[in-house]
Amino acid sequence: MPYDSLREFLTRLEKDGELVRVKEPISTVLEMTEIQTRLIAEGGPAVIFENPIKADGTRSDMPVIVNLFGTVKRVAMGVTMGGKERTTGADLREVGELLAQLRQPQPPRSFGEAAELLPLVKTVLAMKPKTVSRAPCQEVVLRGDDIDLSKLPVQTCWPGEPAPLITWPLVVTKGPTDAREDNFNLGIYRMQVLSKNQTIMRWLKHRGGAQHHQRWASEKTAPLPAACVIGADPGIILAAVTPVPETLSEYQFAGLLRGKRVELADCVSQPLKVPANAEIVIEGEVSLSDYRDEGPTAITPAITIRWSLSRSSR
Repeated sequence: MPYDSLREFLTRLEKDGELVRVKEPISTVLEMTEIQTRLIAEGGPAVIFENPIKADGTRSDMPVIVNLFGTVKRVAMGVTMGGKERTTGADLREVGELLAQLRQPQPPRSFGEAAELLPLVKTVLAMKPKTVSRAPCQEVVLRGDDIDLSKLPVQTCWPGEPAPLITWPLVVTKGPTDAREDNFNLGIYRMQVLSKNQTIMRWLKHRGGAQHHQRWASEKTAPLPAACVIGADPGIILAAVTPVPETLSEYQFAGLLRGKRVELADCVSQPLKVPANAEIVIEGEVSLSDYRDEGPTAITPAITIRWSLSRSSR
């Protein structure tokens, strides 16, 4: 069965012994990253830190999940395409074949081959996301001075870093036109927290979000609308890191991975759509002109973003 939320997936992982909980206080400054690094190296389980300690020494009321996809088994478990259960790399072969077919489709050489492609075309079209009117991710909405990114248990990963990093944000953007390449894009671009309502974000020029930013800047003067999703169902997360064709939205590909259409919600303050069952959504705008260096070793300048924030109250 498809997982409708991250929480459903975590419940399954815990049931299968693939997730453990740590009740001891763990610092978000270096300590949490060190534990995660060892877990990945040893093929360890996913871990929920139930009592994160933020940089200021206070306890966060939000738990932190790490090493979610640290093994091939858990990646396979997150793919429920076709209603099948998967646990090995071999089980993912058909997903790779599907992706190859979508990225480099071969033109049919006969009517028979064209007929063979119809089921794939129908499946892709059937996985267009649907929009719902009520969304768990918007049960709590913060605006204006109530926004404070320091309330989130964001990790400082390495010694000498100038600020904490949101390491696994699903950044949602849309280009300036209705062309296929300007459809909703999900990408994972790390974000460095600068203040209570501002971050910088690093994306490479060839990535979908950066391409949207470039095309937006060539046609408009207002900042690019953006949303950052923290915590979504495994199909959406895996789609965001998969090199899908530019003409196919990651939301639609997520539907293929899940075997079920993705449910989306309209953003509170931006003309975008986000997963309805997301844990946290940070909405904002990407500046077209404000570029800053991201720490002492970054080659590519980062981009300034200002946010509003909503989350689930569950």
